[in-house]
Amino acid sequence: MSTAPEPSHEPGLPQPAARAEELRAALSRLAPDLVATFDAERAEAVARARQDVSSAPMRRFLRQWALHVAIERHPQQAARLRLLEARAAEVTDLEEARAIAAEIGQIIDKAAAEAGLSHGGES
Repeated sequence: MSTAPEPSHEPGLPQPAARAEELRAALSRLAPDLVATFDAERAEAVARARQDVSSAPMRRFLRQWALHVAIERHPQQAARLRLLEARAAEVTDLEEARAIAAEIGQIIDKAAAEAGLSHGGES
């Protein structure tokens, strides 16, 4: 029997601020299987920020995970994105590839807006 928490699909779960602890808490409710990846990438971003004496690695990390949380807040949208990404890896028809890319872009744009990220990922 698994003791891992079940993903939460609460309809009203708000988008957290792009701060590491708030994003991690949201992930633990929405996609607990991703928390270990979040923690590892956070450690890498902190190490890189120290090495480079720059906050840029942490800003990138926070934007990436804010976007991820924004997508995971909508389970059907997250599932659709995973399906599209899998199909994109296999598609050979150019028109289908364009349609897939367009739909992926729409999902990401919507999530970026919800996460408060400006176009191009800069906030």
